[in-house]
Amino acid sequence: MAEREAGGSTGRAATLSDVAKLAGVSIATASKAINGRDQVAPATRQRVMAAAEQISFTPNELARGLINGRTGTVGLLTSDLEGRFVIPILMGAEDAFGAGQVNVFLCDARGDAIREQHHLKALLTRRVDGIIVVGRQTDPRPSLGHDIPVPVVYAYAPSDDPTDISITPDNRAGGRLAVEHLLSCGRRRIALISGDPAFAAAQDRAVGVREALTDAGLELVGSPMYSDWSEHWGRDASAMLLRQYPDVDGIVCGSDQIARGALDTLRDLGRDVPGDVAVIGYDNWEILATNSRPGLTTIDANLQQLGRVAATRIFDALDGAGGAGSTEVTGGTEHLPVRLVIRGSTIPRR
Repeated sequence: MAEREAGGSTGRAATLSDVAKLAGVSIATASKAINGRDQVAPATRQRVMAAAEQISFTPNELARGLINGRTGTVGLLTSDLEGRFVIPILMGAEDAFGAGQVNVFLCDARGDAIREQHHLKALLTRRVDGIIVVGRQTDPRPSLGHDIPVPVVYAYAPSDDPTDISITPDNRAGGRLAVEHLLSCGRRRIALISGDPAFAAAQDRAVGVREALTDAGLELVGSPMYSDWSEHWGRDASAMLLRQYPDVDGIVCGSDQIARGALDTLRDLGRDVPGDVAVIGYDNWEILATNSRPGLTTIDANLQQLGRVAATRIFDALDGAGGAGSTEVTGGTEHLPVRLVIRGSTIPRR
């Protein structure tokens, strides 16, 4: 983003061009450095900031918007009622935008298409510079269309239009990662308990689980068990599983809630975790995972990173729309890596 001129000692206002020239960088790099964006090397950022201070260049949010036709605001439109997914995504986006550089308007559509259109119109009336649309599950959602005059990025739930920009966690890789960890712990009799099979997340994670087992020359114990994303289902499913397959030594759960229920049943049945059976969850919902008995090993979807990437795509689209030397931003769905968080449910404490 271009910066506002501020008062200088030369009789005219210092400009971003002056800063860039003094620092020996391009105007685009100077803008990114001053805006706190993470694509700039620390040494370069320091040189730019020193140059800005030397010529008394001070960014001004309102004037910057007037120069670029931008308002320094972004809309975040969500249907995530509980905030489980949107809050960490929002935090990541704010990190990428830079503290005090961009204001984010959060609108909850509550899963209602009419309410979503109302919020969309309100955000456009406020002349936001871009919109991040956050879903509450990873199933593709309807596109807002291409008549919107600002960049739109879909986060968590990808758009059903492949030409839109979508960012979503790699649930298939998450399923693989869960099994690979259990295998590394010496487990060979591995079962899967997951949530609603209509959810893309449940199916994608199951594909990853099967792929990792196949690569290891193993098969899933029984068939995948599907129902609710709940502790109650985790308790019931694990009880049924152990009655039918008492030699199970590893359970992949499709969510932390399911895993928490499985831990309850294993404890009730006198099965040691992780000694007899290792359990791994999904989501890294910390209030559940850290308070489980034992602490729950789980797959983290890296939602803050997802928010940072979504914000970066907004920047890229804005730069591509009007910046000299910028690259065109293409659409498509980007699957971001997930990560393993190890706790006591798979590896005993020392």
